[in-house]
Amino acid sequence: MTGMSSSTNEAWMARARREVPPRKLEKQLAMVHAACGVFGREGYARASVDAIATAAGVSTRTLYNHFPGGKAQLFQTVVTWTAHEVRDAQLARIRTLLDPARLPTADTLERDLVAVAQAFTDLISEYPNHFALVRHIHSEADHVPGEVLDAWQQAGPAPVAAALAAALTALADGGLLDLHGDAALATGHFTALSSASILLRSHYGVLPLPRDETDRLLRGGVAAFLRAYRRTGEAAAADGA
Repeated sequence: MTGMSSSTNEAWMARARREVPPRKLEKQLAMVHAACGVFGREGYARASVDAIATAAGVSTRTLYNHFPGGKAQLFQTVVTWTAHEVRDAQLARIRTLLDPARLPTADTLERDLVAVAQAFTDLISEYPNHFALVRHIHSEADHVPGEVLDAWQQAGPAPVAAALAAALTALADGGLLDLHGDAALATGHFTALSSASILLRSHYGVLPLPRDETDRLLRGGVAAFLRAYRRTGEAAAADGA
């Protein structure tokens, strides 16, 4: 299960089923599934190839035959795969909730941004294995190979940030936001003030927050974002002058 370069997991699987013998593909998937569990529990530094091989029901030699890069290659494969899943879910939510063809009004803008933040937050419980891996990435960044960190960023966080920046830009073009010339910075602020705060407070889903506390944090974060980025009547009038 090497060289995952397809834009979606479905595309990769379709190609793998054509090119890889079924028995070999079944073994590779079993090893990746086992690696996801071991990495999620132990983290990158503490996980061992022996433990992953045992969990997958194969010998260490067999594991290296399929993944010559050992632990680093397995971790990159696992985190890229799960990042693709979460990325696709996030992009679908952005397209649904911030469709540039159906912009919110000034009165519904805050409601719609809260809905986006809530939709992102809901993914924590929907994809617990992925967020367990991300928690370990952040806590062990000095131990995780740089190429693995880059692969994770390109598989998930980077395209999601780009899509969210494009959605916020559409809101700015529609006269609802003023991004002050830096859509990427505004996107980072939106994420940090909303869903990222839930990730940190819940320790990436390990200790889920009560729903009312989640709602309070999300609404407060979006309100703070809008205090900085909502286009005011004065600014809109100046643009039209």
